[in-house]
Amino acid sequence: MTKQLTPEAIVKTFKDEFKTKIKGSRIEKHMSGSKKNELIHIWFEIDKSIFRDFVKHIMKLEKYPHLAVASGYEEGKNIKLVYHFSIYFGERAKEISLNITFELPKSKPEIETITDLIPGALITEQEKQEMLGVKVIGIPKNERVFISHDFPEGMYPWRKDSTNAEKMARNLHEVKK
Repeated sequence: MTKQLTPEAIVKTFKDEFKTKIKGSRIEKHMSGSKKNELIHIWFEIDKSIFRDFVKHIMKLEKYPHLAVASGYEEGKNIKLVYHFSIYFGERAKEISLNITFELPKSKPEIETITDLIPGALITEQEKQEMLGVKVIGIPKNERVFISHDFPEGMYPWRKDSTNAEKMARNLHEVKK
């Protein structure tokens, strides 16, 4: 493992590397548990063009960072993705959460896969395709996992716009006679 950096030093390494492509960053510190261990969360908002390079930079800090999940939601004319990583994972009271956010325009919601860097990203990237309509370019297993194969193409359950599957919803408590 490489030397553990302070949260401030971590932010500096990213800002030095990516400069204006980082739209914002913040460090959140919280006390948790009976022993009052400090939990550290670093948030970055980035330009989507540096996403893969940003992940590679995380891997310079920690050879095998832990990707917990990618989350996402619709925000106006964009889809916002958030990739939640941890570094220094497994070291008691040393773990730091790195959260990377970026926007994709709903008119062309595309991002390159990171499964070649982090193989465990596959299932969370598949979920973003099915639920939000994000096209993950280069994903090695491009098939449905979360919704049935007969679910209409172009409908995405987590979207609020016209691609939403709300009209497909049914009240399962109602019984047809």
